[in-house]
Amino acid sequence: MSYGRFAAMILASTVIMYGLMYLNTYELGHVFFSETRAWMALYMGAMMAIIMLAFMLGMYKKTKVNIAIFVGAAVVFAGSLFLVRSQNTIADEAWMSAMIPHHSIAILTSERANIEDQRVRELADEIIKAQRREIDEMKWLLDDIETNGRATTEAEAEARPVPEFEGEL
Repeated sequence: MSYGRFAAMILASTVIMYGLMYLNTYELGHVFFSETRAWMALYMGAMMAIIMLAFMLGMYKKTKVNIAIFVGAAVVFAGSLFLVRSQNTIADEAWMSAMIPHHSIAILTSERANIEDQRVRELADEIIKAQRREIDEMKWLLDDIETNGRATTEAEAEARPVPEFEGEL
C-alpha cells in the first residue's frame, strides 16, 4: 500500500467523522459549521492515523516516513486537543454555531427518550423548551451580528435588545 492511499484514508475518515457528529441533531436546520467539531475531527483523525499505522507497520516499510507520520499525527492531536479544550479560536459566532447543534442534541435525546417517570418527563420537557428558545435566540444573534456587527458596548447592546423567544414544545 502506498503512503498516499494511507493519507487519503485518514483524510476521508476525518471528514466523514466531522459529518457524523451532526447525525444526532434534532433537525437539519440546527446544523451549522462548528470550528470546535472541526478540531475534534482532527484529533480523532490524528489518533486514527497513529493506531492504523501501528497496526499496519508491516505494510509500510519506510522507517523515517513512519516516524514522521507518528510525530506529525501526535502534533496534530496535541494541537487540536489544545484548541478544543482552550477554545482559543472560538469567538461569538463560532461559539453559537457550535452551541446550536449541541442544544439540538439535547432536544433529540429529551424528546425521544423512553421516559416513564413523570418528574423526569417534566424535566425533559423543560429542557426541550429551553433549548428551542436558546437556539432561536442564537440564530437571531447570528443574523443580527452579520447584519449590524457585534454589540461590543452596553449602549450598543441596549440599542439592539434580543427579542423574547418562547421555545414551544
